Amino acid sequence: MASPTLKLNSGHEMPQVGFGLWKVDNATCADTVYNAIKTGYRLFDGACDYGNEVEAGQGVARAIKEGLVKREDLFIVSKLWNSFHDGDRVGPITRKQLADWGIDYFDLFIVHFPVALRYVDPAVRYPPGWQYSDKEGDVQQSKASIQETWQAMEKLVDEGLAKSIGVSNFQGALLIDLLRYARIRPATLQIEHHPYLVQNTLLKLAESEGIKVTAYSSFGPQSFIELGWDHAQNTPPLFEHPDILKIAEKTKKTPAQVLLRQLGNPTRSRRHPQVQQPIPSRAKLTRHGFRFGEGRFKCHY
Repeated sequence: MASPTLKLNSGHEMPQVGFGLWKVDNATCADTVYNAIKTGYRLFDGACDYGNEVEAGQGVARAIKEGLVKREDLFIVSKLWNSFHDGDRVGPITRKQLADWGIDYFDLFIVHFPVALRYVDPAVRYPPGWQYSDKEGDVQQSKASIQETWQAMEKLVDEGLAKSIGVSNFQGALLIDLLRYARIRPATLQIEHHPYLVQNTLLKLAESEGIKVTAYSSFGPQSFIELGWDHAQNTPPLFEHPDILKIAEKTKKTPAQVLLRQLGNPTRSRRHPQVQQPIPSRAKLTRHGFRFGEGRFKCHY
């Protein structure tokens, strides 16, 4: 069962539930993507920084070769890393990432962070990460503006390398500024979004501008525990939150389905939960078909 779709402001349809590739191990990534396609996933959310795009592409290629899907059945997302924000770097790195995936275009290509870092040659280190060199704490900025980067992103659409373009981790002020000069408006805004971090004002801004919101870490900040972040380590898991469990029991749904369903207006947003082994079941693709009663989610987090 495939996910329902949303129509972007670019005119393209985007599956409403996708499969996030962050922290998917290289050794298992090809099989993970292949099996996810067999399960019914059609949207795959990758990035240069995840370091597994070659393997993800192998999984896609296998599924296409075996006739499970055609390329046009899939919605493949990737992201521009901070080290490639200079206008003349955007096109070349996008072509490299497309080659890694083994495809001709991205359905959606996103500016990963509104942070421009000094260029690192992919032949020297790839993915480059946050640091310029191997020296601890050596973070060096580029002078590239968001406008310069966005104009280069727009050229990707002109050249057929990306069907839609978007942004990630942008707050309201940056989004408003971008919209002042954008020739091609961002189709999506990807942000951390779950009951502990709702960001209602930002959601309303995006909706008012016709920008679809993508939620990552839909099940809470536990994905960040291994990074040593206090807010992740000290936050009770949402799967065990009494309000979530109460709603799940009343609606006869799983906590995962409740969390996916609460993320907002089904015409406004998309979700791709951070996934680990084993492959998420079809239940995550079928969060639709039930509604919360009035006030059901008026909980304070």
